[in-house]
Amino acid sequence: MGSHCAYALMTQGDTSEIVFIDIDRPKAAAQAGDIADAAGFMPHPVIIRPGDYEDCRDAAIIVLAAGVPRKPGQTRLDTMGDSIGVMKDIVDPLKNSGFKGVLICISNPADVIADYMRKHTGWARHRVFGTGTSLDTARLKRVFQEAVGIDARSLQCFSMGEHGDSSMIPFSHFSVGGKPLFELMKEKPDVYGGLDLEQVLHRTRTIGMDIINGKQSTEFGIGTVLADMVKAVFHDEYRVMPVSAGLEGEYGQTGLHAGVPAIIGKNGIEEIVELHLTAEEQKLFDESCTVIRKHIALAEKL
Repeated sequence: MGSHCAYALMTQGDTSEIVFIDIDRPKAAAQAGDIADAAGFMPHPVIIRPGDYEDCRDAAIIVLAAGVPRKPGQTRLDTMGDSIGVMKDIVDPLKNSGFKGVLICISNPADVIADYMRKHTGWARHRVFGTGTSLDTARLKRVFQEAVGIDARSLQCFSMGEHGDSSMIPFSHFSVGGKPLFELMKEKPDVYGGLDLEQVLHRTRTIGMDIINGKQSTEFGIGTVLADMVKAVFHDEYRVMPVSAGLEGEYGQTGLHAGVPAIIGKNGIEEIVELHLTAEEQKLFDESCTVIRKHIALAEKL
């Protein structure tokens, strides 16, 4: 995933330097060299090279992609033991590097890893977050587009909670071109009336496994999501995106990371956006947070 994130960052032209850090130094050098070959065809210069933790000192953003990929049949939570083992080797060197920027975690299980890294680095919660349900939201839009035919860019919606099998969708805040989905389902039953929202949620949750079953990994979607998030930080966009944010009272949850919409700018999370969920939506969100909280507690025992 890290190499695809780097490639997406290079092609979008929002970075001047990308440094690969890996325990497998020859592989890091090879990945950097391979992408550097492509950089010569870009309309903008980009330095791409291998490095070490000392390079973090003046970095604006660190993307944490270390860990193990999911295998067919595994949930993201099944990767937790191996991923936490890797995080233990990373935390102290990262803390000691002098890094002052924003840390974005994409390693699975995304919410648990973001929470672990924030608590074990001791950094402010606005500086440490995960891609969370951004990829889930992209998949939600694709599922809806395939079902109805409306371009994904015209949809306003979020997947929330765990980046995983307990994620939820607040359909009360789902709109098409600004018009609420529930209104459209009543007004245009020939187009929207046949939508099975439970199936939309199920498909959104499981579509990633379809990709893993077919090619053993997901790469391009998360790479593009990450590059878009980096752009929001670099350009201080103040754009609302669903990220795995540290919750301290928002949505009635405290002491854990979960996917929620947030305003992203130069400082990382500038503000968490609290949607007014229905009672049923709040219940689903709380249940998802219970899953995350359980695995956060398990991670601390590893």
